[in-house]
Amino acid sequence: MKKAWAFLTAAALLAGLAGCGGSGSSAANDAQGSGTAAASYKVGIVQYMEHSALDSATQGFQDALKEKLGDQVEFDVQNAQGEATNCTTIASKFVNDGVNLILANATPAAQAAAQATGEIPIVGTSITDYVSAGLVADDEAPGGNVTGTSDLNPIKEQVALLQALCPDAESVGILYCSAEKNSEVQVELATAEFEAQGIQVQAYAAADSNELQSVVTKAASENDALYIPTDNLLANNMEIVKNITVPEKIPVICGEENMVTIGGLASYSIDYYTLGYKAGEQAYEIMVNGADPATMPIEYMAKEDLKVVVNDEIAQEIGVTIPEDLGVE
Repeated sequence: MKKAWAFLTAAALLAGLAGCGGSGSSAANDAQGSGTAAASYKVGIVQYMEHSALDSATQGFQDALKEKLGDQVEFDVQNAQGEATNCTTIASKFVNDGVNLILANATPAAQAAAQATGEIPIVGTSITDYVSAGLVADDEAPGGNVTGTSDLNPIKEQVALLQALCPDAESVGILYCSAEKNSEVQVELATAEFEAQGIQVQAYAAADSNELQSVVTKAASENDALYIPTDNLLANNMEIVKNITVPEKIPVICGEENMVTIGGLASYSIDYYTLGYKAGEQAYEIMVNGADPATMPIEYMAKEDLKVVVNDEIAQEIGVTIPEDLGVE
């Protein structure tokens, strides 16, 4: 009997050790959402494309986690180069690698990540409307494994800025990418606000960069000013916009600061570095303190995080005088 009992005890011990080393368990899976500190954390970052705004958000995210975790956090940064299929491939890789958390930078990246996993926490950034993108059930109570920070453009302030800089503008064209759901949301909001101010408005959509030159040319020829929301296609091709609108002396109000730097006139801008930093703080709460994305509200930028930016060179070239009380930074 003693020998039999010893055999059973040893067998149970071996089974327990085998269970700890099996493929169904890993340090990443054990720490993920558990609220217990792990020795290290691996974060997969899928960024939809390269341009200054998204780059700044990714940097802010990394800096926030580095400040809190130092060498305990490792990043796998992947860029999808503007291709939704690449987002899917990258997200699947992160799932297979067993990362602790995924940062999804821009809507197509977040949609791909959400389709790839319902278990690994996903923090989004540079996303306008999580609900319309099908990422969460509600901003206050997301309900799944996705939360994040929104770059919803301050539409009312943008319209007021255009009126201050271009008081004689009677018609405005809105440029956007028809493939970006969040751009469509902003077009609807902007259209309503412009019309409420008695300004005629028309939307001009381009499916990709090949259509952009003809679309911008048409919009510039038919309007007194143009408005561009936080749209990835346009942000990545502001040189095309500049080369058409500056010679025609058409002012362009943009969704964010980096678009102004390249060729727009002005923006009441979100700071994308701060946006990404806030997402990093959310990621820390999830990985280290066990916060649940399902109950973590989508965060929006506070008014103090927004600023007016003007491209003085563009203003001079198109003959726009900047009011002294505009609050330009």
